[in-house]
Amino acid sequence: MKFGVVTFPGSNCDEDMVYVLQDIMGQKVERLWHKDTDLKGVDFVVLPGGFSFGDYLRSGAIAKLSPIMTEVINHANKGGFVLGVCNGFQILTESGLLEGALLHNNNQKFICKNVFLKPTSETAAISKGLSTDRTFKIPIAHGEGRFFASDDTIKKIEDNDQIIFKYCSEDGIVSDEFNPNGALKNIAGITNAGKNVFGMMPHPERAADRFIANEDGKLIFESLLKYC
Repeated sequence: MKFGVVTFPGSNCDEDMVYVLQDIMGQKVERLWHKDTDLKGVDFVVLPGGFSFGDYLRSGAIAKLSPIMTEVINHANKGGFVLGVCNGFQILTESGLLEGALLHNNNQKFICKNVFLKPTSETAAISKGLSTDRTFKIPIAHGEGRFFASDDTIKKIEDNDQIIFKYCSEDGIVSDEFNPNGALKNIAGITNAGKNVFGMMPHPERAADRFIANEDGKLIFESLLKYC
């Protein structure tokens, strides 16, 4: 599979994502610039973490206007795969490719730490291959990661199995105590109704290398490769 990793002004996880996809997962990777108007034949687009355009106005609100996003939206609407991590997730909600919004953390502070995730969706490629008998330790690093949506939207994404990960304890307990940012329903990531666009706040690319003694994120990429 050929991946395209988009770099916006202010992206800071793009090279991490390229490294994991190319050197660890053995995939072809094309670097894409936010002003590009051609996806260069990629099968899967990744919007990485960072602070696109300095998070001015609202995280992701300016990045959604970059020329590349017209192509990303067209790609997604045709069934092409898209993954947004952290700032990438924010860009996807701002672009309308994913429902809901990412608001300021409930403690109004930037949070950078490891959290535990419970795979939720049994039909989305990103979580379908993960064991529900264990949790996955993945780092977060964000100031605006609190997932919010209307009651009707929450019901719809629950009914359609669109919640891919929830924040939990190490042994899988989903409760407010283990919710790092106040996200509704402990939601850490969702997919769209078509199950081809994925967004998550935690950074799997920061937990995919044996040299950092945590490869839980690698399992997430393996699930994507197996089922996409």
